[in-house]
Amino acid sequence: MSFIATANPPIEAEDAQVTNDPWFPEIDASKVRESCLLDGTVTAVRLADAIESAIDTVNGELRGYKAEQIALGVASLAVAGDGRQAGRYLRAIHAHVQAELAEAYRETDTTPHNDSKTERIRERIEAKVAEHQRRLRWAVADMLGRPRTTVELI
Repeated sequence: MSFIATANPPIEAEDAQVTNDPWFPEIDASKVRESCLLDGTVTAVRLADAIESAIDTVNGELRGYKAEQIALGVASLAVAGDGRQAGRYLRAIHAHVQAELAEAYRETDTTPHNDSKTERIRERIEAKVAEHQRRLRWAVADMLGRPRTTVELI
């Protein structure tokens, strides 16, 4: 008998569907999985939870924008602005999902027990989370027509 380990676990169940505010684009969990390169280690339930969290966060940040657009007679995000808003919205959702999943999995103890390697791996994961959060901020800023730069006074 031999043991064969797969690097990427297969997706075992069909992804759960998540409902979104009808003004915003529909979010298809299987397309999110494909775009974000998520394998079977992310269960359908965990993916649905991450998508719901992303929808809540991004839609909340765009609440004022949506109200302005509706007041202007814009029927949906698909026809808002320069026609690229729906793509920016999906970019924000995907970045939020990736950040949330990276944060959730960073505590999984798959790291070697050598202290220096553990620290390097955690630093890489933290950098990845920060990168996803930055992409989320940029996508929302692009939608709102704001500059991408954030400045903090020290």
